[in-house]
Amino acid sequence: MHHHEGSERLASYADVLAGELPGAWTHTYHHSEHKEDLAELAGRIWDLDLVAASLAEHPLQQAAILTRPDGAQLAVLDRHDERDGFLIAAVAPHDLPAEAYRGVPEPNGIALADDPFLGAEQVAGDLLARYEAALAQVRHNAMADIQPSQPEQVVLTWQPDGGLAAAPVGEAAAAVLAASGFVQDQQTGVYRLNGDDTTVLARAVRKTGQQLDALGIATALQHPSGRIAPTSTPPAAPLVTAAPRVSATRAR
Repeated sequence: MHHHEGSERLASYADVLAGELPGAWTHTYHHSEHKEDLAELAGRIWDLDLVAASLAEHPLQQAAILTRPDGAQLAVLDRHDERDGFLIAAVAPHDLPAEAYRGVPEPNGIALADDPFLGAEQVAGDLLARYEAALAQVRHNAMADIQPSQPEQVVLTWQPDGGLAAAPVGEAAAAVLAASGFVQDQQTGVYRLNGDDTTVLARAVRKTGQQLDALGIATALQHPSGRIAPTSTPPAAPLVTAAPRVSATRAR
């Protein structure tokens, strides 16, 4: 099969599949020229079985991503076993810490029939339910160590990867966090700031504290020990040494 024919077939299949799944799903198609997108997608495939084995032997050359308004994603991939149809796998959220996945079974992907209408029944009756359960668990885990904020105080909680997380109360506090580089998880409402660059992190924390203080909202830092350190002027550098990074591989 020519590459062009294969790409049209995958895109058409994903289009029909998205329309037949329960809920509102849209789809996007990525081909071999989208190398960075495909590499990022491969790293987020939430599977340790059929799909993982396929990717280990056949790096992604194309894929269709189905996306739901709440951020849930499924990836439709080629099969390489001389059989008709496709593979489909859950895609792990990119905005949750690796620790949140610890102890959560992977919602391993499945092989789909060549008929997208039958494929939609397979997904709805199997993969989707397991994906929903896994998503709920990792999002719950991600919230476990985050100290709730109050209307008069935003608590910034250090994360195992060296970043910060906060669950602000009120639109004003949320807007300040977003303007300082925090990214909201649409499902949990938690705002996260990664700790890849400690200089950038420190500047963002200082900016956040100053802007919140101007609104009459205090800022506090929660250390890994659980102690709360109130401060109206956040420090110029992190107060604690970040814990070693957890592997990007989903921990079981």
